[in-house]
Amino acid sequence: MRCASEGNMIECVPNFSEGRDAHVVRAIVDAIAGVPGVLLLGYESDADHNRSVATFAGPKDAVMEGAIRGAGRAAELIDLTLHEGVHPRVGVADVIPFVPLEGATLEECVDVAHRAGTEIWNRSGVPVYFYEAAARIPERRRLEKIRRRGFDGRPPDVGDIAAHPRAGASVVGARGFLIAFNVNLDTEDVEVARSVAKSIRESAGGFPFVKAMGRYLASRRCAQVSMNLTNFAQTPLDRVFEAIRTQAPVRSCQLVGFVPRRAFEMFPEFFKCAENFEPSRVLENRIEQLRLIK
Repeated sequence: MRCASEGNMIECVPNFSEGRDAHVVRAIVDAIAGVPGVLLLGYESDADHNRSVATFAGPKDAVMEGAIRGAGRAAELIDLTLHEGVHPRVGVADVIPFVPLEGATLEECVDVAHRAGTEIWNRSGVPVYFYEAAARIPERRRLEKIRRRGFDGRPPDVGDIAAHPRAGASVVGARGFLIAFNVNLDTEDVEVARSVAKSIRESAGGFPFVKAMGRYLASRRCAQVSMNLTNFAQTPLDRVFEAIRTQAPVRSCQLVGFVPRRAFEMFPEFFKCAENFEPSRVLENRIEQLRLIK
């Protein structure tokens, strides 16, 4: 497919605050996929988190436009004041990260993030806060700093309001690969999950580059340790999983989105623990698969 292979490719992995209404999620995904040059790798929803994650790739301008249109459609269709879910959020198009792929650089993704943030405000009236490598304020590099109540008390990076009355705000950034991995425990005690999460996350003295939180999943009637692994090359993923398993019985695991081939090759057994893992979950495999279809 020429349009997706010409020039440097980047990836975008937006998180939307809707995981229960399939029609709304599909409308957002269609807005993204309708941009010429965008390669939609996949999307998935979680009813307990009430959140959906889409993954798409392509030339940087096409991916930027897809992110802008997805955010705009979310602002039209989702009312954050009515939202309920166990995952923290500040907006309907909650987090929009850009990730460099084939030959692209993190600096290019920073530029895309800044341009996308400006357009999200101009077209949809949703203010934008920049995070990770795109942060203009050092304290905003970490997503959790922006998600504090009242944000950080300073104006957004783009826009003249702290939050849109229905759509909230979007946190737009540029970063390397992030792996989202959930571990469902064989217990309904959410305090067990919170204790396990605290023991493994970096901010509490746990493993490097691990962010984790404990939540209760009503649909599965179990507690969950939800993790973001922000630097797989520097994190012993097999040891992270063993640390969880020694503290609580594990019922099942899920991989959210895609995993780079290098990460899978480094820790194959870790990823094979996920009940939804298959070869097409490897990012490079999925891109090649879709190119052949096109």
